Amino acid sequence: MFNGSHVIIYSEDAEADRAFLRDALGLPNVDTGGGWLIFKLPPAEIAVHPTDGAARHEFYFMCSDLTETLGELTAAGAQVTSPPVEQRWGVVAEIALPSGARLGVYQPKHELAYNLV
Repeated sequence: MFNGSHVIIYSEDAEADRAFLRDALGLPNVDTGGGWLIFKLPPAEIAVHPTDGAARHEFYFMCSDLTETLGELTAAGAQVTSPPVEQRWGVVAEIALPSGARLGVYQPKHELAYNLV
């Protein structure tokens, strides 16, 4: 049915955030015209969590070693805005995009859904 997913990050400084994703994170991309970059993402999975508040969406990059990944991101110019926090389901942190928007980084403890056959 589906052949992929498309994630949108709304930004107060889209040009700087695109440059960060391209240069600091090294994400492969295509320019669809006028500097409008669309980035290739690693495999993905989706979860549905209950909430007592308003419905919302969150986006996290997943990694196998959060400490190592945060070191690489910091070396590439990223600012860690929320240090690693151990959760039952994984370890999570946040980095800042140049616009100030936060981007989650997460080391899961569960079996990865995208590895299912």
